[in-house]
Order: sequence, then structure tokens, then C-alpha cells
Amino acid sequence: MEIENTDSGINYADEGIAGAVENAESAIGAREKPAETLKGGKARSKIPSSAYMAVAIAVVAVLAIVLILYTGVLSPAVVAGDNVSVYYTGSFTNGTIFSSNVGGSPISFIAGSTQLIPGFSNAVIGMKAGQNKTVTLPPDEAYGPINASLFISVPVSKFSKTSNLSVGSVVTSVVNGTTVEGVIVGSDSSNVIVDLNPPLAGKTLIFSIKVVKIN
Repeated sequence: MEIENTDSGINYADEGIAGAVENAESAIGAREKPAETLKGGKARSKIPSSAYMAVAIAVVAVLAIVLILYTGVLSPAVVAGDNVSVYYTGSFTNGTIFSSNVGGSPISFIAGSTQLIPGFSNAVIGMKAGQNKTVTLPPDEAYGPINASLFISVPVSKFSKTSNLSVGSVVTSVVNGTTVEGVIVGSDSSNVIVDLNPPLAGKTLIFSIKVVKIN
């Protein structure tokens, strides 16, 4: 059969070729995802979902590291025998502050030692640098209970100066090379009663402590 070289014949041939190409592109598309077309005719490749997952995991990891560093989760805690530096404020149960080094220099001591009162020295164990803690210490963990045997009667004649021997006056004496300080709590014409207990003995104390550094 002869094919006439007419416009309609050429058109039919063109349509056949176009259909074949379209079918071929569809077949290829079944095996390969086509690129997305952006506005303006530019193509953009789709990002695999695994890439988004990797980015998400990386972000979570970075945030976790920042959180650990910020909260000090991995910071060492004080153990007995560590040399620590702290700020503190000591107050009575009525809120009156009797001692504080806040705004000054921190004090340093060995945690768990007898350098300071036991309740304070042991309170820092387990704390971390930068951590704050408030503890309430009964007399047994602070300066001890009042010891009745430490109230002594001293003849007035034993004092070089007798003009300041009034109740509430602080007196000192050297016993076996150690300076002993006491408070006069009573007197008569011949003797004065001196309390040699520590000034904070028998008192419940509250300490606010901040660990500055673990040396």
C-alpha cells in the first residue's frame, strides 16, 4: 500500500511519534521519580525523607549536649575529702542573720572534715559547683548543746580590770596556751559567772550554701 505524502499523513505520523515518546516517558517515570518543577520552569530534586531524619537527629543531639552543659548533669559532685570553696549565709530560726560572706571572698575547707561544724561540712557532700542548698542544723550538728559545766565562777580579784565586769561583757583568758573566750552571765561583789560555751551553742541554725568551686 502506498502512503500518500499528504499533510494529514505527516500529521498522523507526528502524532504517533508523540504518543510513543509520551508512553516511554511514563514507563521511565514508573522507575524514577521525576524532578519537581519550580515556578519559572526550573527543576528541583526531591530531598529523601532519610535526609530530614538525619537533620532532626543531629538537632536533637546538639540540644541534648547544650542541656547537659547548662544543667551540669555531668559535672562532678563533692565527695568527702574534696577541697571546696563556698558562699554562705547563716541565720537563726527567726530569720536574723548572724554571719555571711556573700559579697566577699568564699571560704575553703575540706568536705566532711572537722574544720567546720559537722552539719555544714557534711552538707556540701553531693553538691555540684554552682549549686545552692539550704540546711537546718540542730545543735548536735552545729555548735553542740549548752554544757552546764562550762559555766564557771571566777573571783573578781582574778581580773586586771574590774570596771567592765557587767553582765554581757566578753572576757578572755589563756588556758594551757589557748585563748578562751566567755560571756559574763552573772556577778556579785566577789565573783562573776562566766559562760564558756560557744556563743551559738544550743541554737538551731539555718545555712544557705552555694558551692563556688571544687578545688
